[in-house]
Amino acid sequence: MRRSSSQKYRLALAAGALAALAAGFASGQGFFRSTATPSIGKEPPEAEFHMARMAYESSGCAGSRGICQPLWAVDYPLAEEHFLPALARMTRVDVAKDSRHLPLDERIFDYPWLFAQQVAQGRWRPSDREVEYLREYLLRGGFLVFDDFHGESEWRYFESVIQRVLPDRPIVDIPDDDMLMNVLFSLDRRTQIPGDRHLAWRAMEGPPHWRGIYDDDGRLMVAINHNIDMGDAWEHADDPYYPAPMTATAYRFGANYVIYAMTH
Repeated sequence: MRRSSSQKYRLALAAGALAALAAGFASGQGFFRSTATPSIGKEPPEAEFHMARMAYESSGCAGSRGICQPLWAVDYPLAEEHFLPALARMTRVDVAKDSRHLPLDERIFDYPWLFAQQVAQGRWRPSDREVEYLREYLLRGGFLVFDDFHGESEWRYFESVIQRVLPDRPIVDIPDDDMLMNVLFSLDRRTQIPGDRHLAWRAMEGPPHWRGIYDDDGRLMVAINHNIDMGDAWEHADDPYYPAPMTATAYRFGANYVIYAMTH
């Protein structure tokens, strides 16, 4: 079949974005000040898009390359060092150079995109007040991404906590025709995104699930990556042993999440 001019335009746009993505792989290290210790953010956002990590109390730590972070910041700072410069190159969004790290209080309302990792292993237990803040944040238009939790036991733990936040909202599989899946990249191939540990000594604990929670108007409020480690794929974007197609998939999902949150 002959391609229309609009099809050619979309293909050219995608090719350009992927070229920028590859550039982000190589040049991410120069985008940041080097730091390994996460701190709680007190200043207002510095850019149109400022990634915020949900900071919560947890015991123990984890990480790679000699860095051991609290579980809410397990892939910091390398995940940000790779993903955020690539996002700046793939889009016209003004992207802050580092993430903010925020407890669930009034500060989260300044950030439209909140990222939460390892909430099951980290035993995230929000207080009643924190539950109220998070519920209001989501119902007022905030967007929350949960990443890096695995297996049925961790799923049940997560489900029990998120149902405190949104007790009347079902968790559903995100359909293929949802705007999230096409807002920038067409995400029709759902490659499972492993952590680096899953490539070496620990098998994945089940198939990937891209799930979510919607508001009354059909807007996705919560994106849930179960049996998926998007943050690790960002963190290890420059590691030769980590498969490039999996990192590319993680970059595409991350970019779509951001653009969806900024436009919906």
